[in-house]
Amino acid sequence: MTEVLTQDEIDALLTAISTGKVEKPASEDTTGAEEITAQISSSTSKTQKQGKRRRIKIYDFKRPDKFSKDQIRTLQMIHEAFARLATTALSARLRTLVGVHVSSVDQLTYEEFIKSIPNPTTLAVIDMSPLKGSAVLELDPAITFSMIDRLFGGKGKPINMSREMTDIERGVVERIVLRILNDLKEAWSNVVDLRPRLSQFESNPQFVQIVPPTEMAVLITLDTKVGEVEGMTNLCIPYITLEPIISKLSAQYWYSSTRRGTTGDAVEAIKGRLSRTPIPVIALLGHSVLTVRELMELSIGDVIKLKEQIKDEACVVVNNRAKYQCRPGLVGRKMSVQITNPVEELYSDDLVAGKGGRRGEIRYG
Repeated sequence: MTEVLTQDEIDALLTAISTGKVEKPASEDTTGAEEITAQISSSTSKTQKQGKRRRIKIYDFKRPDKFSKDQIRTLQMIHEAFARLATTALSARLRTLVGVHVSSVDQLTYEEFIKSIPNPTTLAVIDMSPLKGSAVLELDPAITFSMIDRLFGGKGKPINMSREMTDIERGVVERIVLRILNDLKEAWSNVVDLRPRLSQFESNPQFVQIVPPTEMAVLITLDTKVGEVEGMTNLCIPYITLEPIISKLSAQYWYSSTRRGTTGDAVEAIKGRLSRTPIPVIALLGHSVLTVRELMELSIGDVIKLKEQIKDEACVVVNNRAKYQCRPGLVGRKMSVQITNPVEELYSDDLVAGKGGRRGEIRYG
């Protein structure tokens, strides 16, 4: 049977809805009112929970997001490695404490990036070969002039300057940028064999238009501290430059590349570099031991008697270690030696000068 609510029950319901608390009316028969209040409270709580779960995200169709969260995370990891390498390189170069840390990785339009940097500033346009396109490296003027002051013999104290660099200052900063590009190449090595090259140097942001203003780009902001001077270093890479390798910008690919270790190509590259490394080679005819007095009394025309016999073979020394026996002679007008035997195969105590030396090692005295 349908129950009719009294005026007190209706007032109690209205109060419960407005305050969220249920008050018992004066009437003894409150069963129907309590049931309706419970239903309303349950419906209200469900609506509030749904409102909390549902979050509205504003999406601007004029600047669509091109990079996923996973890709942004991977870019942050890559440039955290770059920041560590740059910290070590700049500290050694400037001979002072340098700190470089990733502050943020965001995506924005190229026009927003250009409008956010001061004029004049230090802008380096980087050719991102083998990728098609360029990137922009922007150094805070305070950081730039502090590094210049350090390299010119100063203490690198904060300098408030708002001017363009001179030709000499530009040449100094270009060397620093080239050193930073080597670190950038190494940081990207797990993703792509990047060969960054400095292609242009500017101080006015309006003269650096590498992509259309509405093109999306990723901006890596680095907190940079040189001694007592702090500033920002920005690296802007357009999406069109990273598009060919966008599938590789995932944490899974980055970690798998890191764990992959040395591949055949890497081993061949190391062998190629080692084969071109110059190594000093010395042909040692003999040795002798002199006292300090004898050494101080030496003059032109004096003869130093060696311990080796004239018929003994000479020794070829590589990196202070005896490697071969040889015979001296002439080739044309130049002195030369002819290799006769390797030291390791014909090893004897006579090949080590001095006691306590390792096998094949030349020690004097």
